[in-house]
Amino acid sequence: MAQQLQIELQDDVDFSLEVIRDTPEAELYSLNVIENRVILGDALEVLAKMEAEVADCVFLDPPYFLQLSGRQLRRWKAKTTVEGVNDDWDHFASFEEYDAFIQRTLESLKRVMKPTATLWVIGTYHNIFRIGKIMQDLGYWFLNDVTWIKTNPMPNWLGVRFTNATETLIWAVKNKEAKGYTFNREEAKRFGVGKVGASVWVLPICTGRERLKGEDDKKVHSTQKPVELLRRVILTSTQPGDLILDPMAGVGTTGCVARALERRFVMVEINPRYVEAMQHRFETPVRFKEVGNITRPELT
Repeated sequence: MAQQLQIELQDDVDFSLEVIRDTPEAELYSLNVIENRVILGDALEVLAKMEAEVADCVFLDPPYFLQLSGRQLRRWKAKTTVEGVNDDWDHFASFEEYDAFIQRTLESLKRVMKPTATLWVIGTYHNIFRIGKIMQDLGYWFLNDVTWIKTNPMPNWLGVRFTNATETLIWAVKNKEAKGYTFNREEAKRFGVGKVGASVWVLPICTGRERLKGEDDKKVHSTQKPVELLRRVILTSTQPGDLILDPMAGVGTTGCVARALERRFVMVEINPRYVEAMQHRFETPVRFKEVGNITRPELT
């Protein structure tokens, strides 16, 4: 089994996250300007202004397009409301509109990836198959799909179908001819099932003190990814000093983990509220402490 990860706050470290606001006047973002920063702006517009072939690794967490009806879901016994994903960024008029958005994003990412870079894309059954098809049509070559099994998934309150307890990560290179990409086999063996580095990761969703809350005590971001998930992505597929790009960064988990693991990062996020939460989060860096044989991260 993989080791337990304990996350500790480093109160003695002073670090602030600089925000660059994208404007129509900005024509080019050189790497030295955007490295270890977050750009507040639209991912497609920002990616078009980045230099070509700069990223060693990309983590893409796109909208799920859950196609929710807007109906309120309640826990009848507890008489409370389920906080689902009903954000504006997850709404699209049709599958065609969603597919076009994903295709433009993947085309833009391919341009900024180094020949040896890898791309991680995460999704649920709602969108990952559509994304996979588009990736293959664009020439991306799949290395693996990794199944994230959630130890504490949100129950299916209506009881009409299986509880959805997994998400899928597609790991790919730009094309079939790509060589020299990073795969840290010994790290992978620490995380997968058994001793072979299998493509199954068992860990909880983001909860407790790790989950960012606003002044209203509600979740800042409805699909915040756990630190442990990004730690595995980064340790298995990058080297210290590599540049990791997250074009839809949410509340900045990718950058937080990259910095803690001595990687460089560039994040892009269009939502000012998420960027503000990200800045507060970066004021207190984290370090990792392995303490056992269970994967659940804890804040101390």
